[in-house]
Amino acid sequence: MGTVLDESGRAADGVIDDEAVGRMAVPPARADGAPARRRRGPYAKSAERRQAIVNAAFEVFATRGFRSGSFREVAERVGMSQTSLLHYFPSKEELLIAVLASRDGVEPVLDPDVLSGLAPDDERIPAVRFADLITTQARANQEVPGVIQLYAVLSGEGVTDDHPGRAYFTERFAGLRADYAADLERLRDLGLLRKGVDPAVAAATIVALWDGIQLQWLYDADAVDMSRALRDYLALILPTSPH
Repeated sequence: MGTVLDESGRAADGVIDDEAVGRMAVPPARADGAPARRRRGPYAKSAERRQAIVNAAFEVFATRGFRSGSFREVAERVGMSQTSLLHYFPSKEELLIAVLASRDGVEPVLDPDVLSGLAPDDERIPAVRFADLITTQARANQEVPGVIQLYAVLSGEGVTDDHPGRAYFTERFAGLRADYAADLERLRDLGLLRKGVDPAVAAATIVALWDGIQLQWLYDADAVDMSRALRDYLALILPTSPH
C-alpha cells in the first residue's frame, strides 16, 4: 500500500514521512533557480531569543514543577534580567503556554520493537503504529512530571474566560479530536476499527482518557500506569495484537 500524505507531510497511517518532510523544509527557490537565502535580522534574533527562553523554562518547570519554577531562574539561565524576560513574555502563564505549545511540536519516536511478531505486509501495522505513537508519548510524559503538572494546572485554570491559556487549550483539544478522528476514519476505511465504533466519539474518548489518567498519575504515580491504560483502551477498538 502506497504512502498517502496530508498537507503536513504526515502519512495517512499517522507515520511521518521523513523524505516528504525534508522536501518541505527546503527554502523556496529564487527566480534564478538558486535556493532563497534565509534573512537574519532583528526579527530572527528575537525569535531565537524567545525560543531560548522557552527551552530554559521547559527545563526549569520540568524539574521544579509549576509552583517552584520561577521567572528569576529562567532569566538567569538565558543570561538576562527578569525585566528583559517580561519583554518577551508579560506573564508566567503566557510563558508556560509557550512551553506547552513547544512540547506539542515534539513528535514521539516509534518503538522499533513494536512491530515484532508482525509480517511486513500485515494489515494491522497502521493500527499498531497509531496506538504506539500515543502510548510512546504517554511514557515520554512520565519523564517530565513538572511539565505534566503545569499542563494539568493550566488546563484547569484555562476554562475561565479571561485566562491567557483559554485559546490555546480550546484549539489544542479541537485539533487533537480532529486529528485522531481523521486517523481513526482512515483505519476504519482499512477495516481496522472495531465495528460500531464512531471515530469522532473514540477521538474525544482518547483525549479525555489521556488527560484523566495523567491527573491520576500525578496524584499517585506508583498506582497508575498511563501507557498501559491507554494501550488497553486502544486494544478494545483496534486489532493491534499480533497474537
